[in-house]
Amino acid sequence: MSIYIKYPKYLTAGESCVVVEFADEIDRGANDAVMNLKKHLLTQKDVPIVECLPTYRSLAVYFDPTVVSADEVVNVAKSAPEFDGEESAALFAEISIPVCYGGEYGPDIANVAEHAGISEEDVIKRHSSKSCHCYMIGFMPGFAYLGGMDESIATPRLTNPRTVIKGGSVGIAGKQTGIYPIDSPGGWQLIGRTPLRLFTPEASRPTLIEAGYEVRFDPVAEEEYKKIEAEVAAGTYKPLITEAKYLWNLSSEKRECSR
Repeated sequence: MSIYIKYPKYLTAGESCVVVEFADEIDRGANDAVMNLKKHLLTQKDVPIVECLPTYRSLAVYFDPTVVSADEVVNVAKSAPEFDGEESAALFAEISIPVCYGGEYGPDIANVAEHAGISEEDVIKRHSSKSCHCYMIGFMPGFAYLGGMDESIATPRLTNPRTVIKGGSVGIAGKQTGIYPIDSPGGWQLIGRTPLRLFTPEASRPTLIEAGYEVRFDPVAEEEYKKIEAEVAAGTYKPLITEAKYLWNLSSEKRECSR
């Protein structure tokens, strides 16, 4: 049951930012309300907004204080259409992420299997059986925090974090899963790797996954991984993104999105 705040809190963070809080803890309903407000603020014409940065439960709204006041930003935020969860039929996007699980690509998959009391094959099935929701981007550019994973494979972080994790590595930390966009230190349990580039700084849209996306993991064999890796390097691979509605009785439209 969602616990998002129907009437959010409005806080200032310096002279150029207003933070709108919808809940006091991680909640899917609150995050959907955050995305709804972000869309409203970026499409309205009355008040210029510099940037909107979503978190699990809040939205940071940046503006130019020489052009507009914090009160004006709050007023336009309050004018957003009331969010009613699934009944709002908001748009979302689902992206398919190919992953080669286990072996050198997922050195901790045995840890996850042992912790869950299941086989490595079952870990793969459960991790890829349902889409996960991207609550926010953080920690580093392009790192998507994904919730909604099958909780039966929830596993604590490593006791001793690695100093280097290869970009594209898919990991589990508690009830969350995520993908390291670039080589970096980290302590998540690594179960696989994607050949896709999660962060391309020179692109018009640098991050492959954005807050509000649904992410579905697609298991692939090593041969297919290397094929996709070569296509990504050549710039010819086009990730599949599906656009749909929150209401499942509405039709969906599939399209390919090039990076």
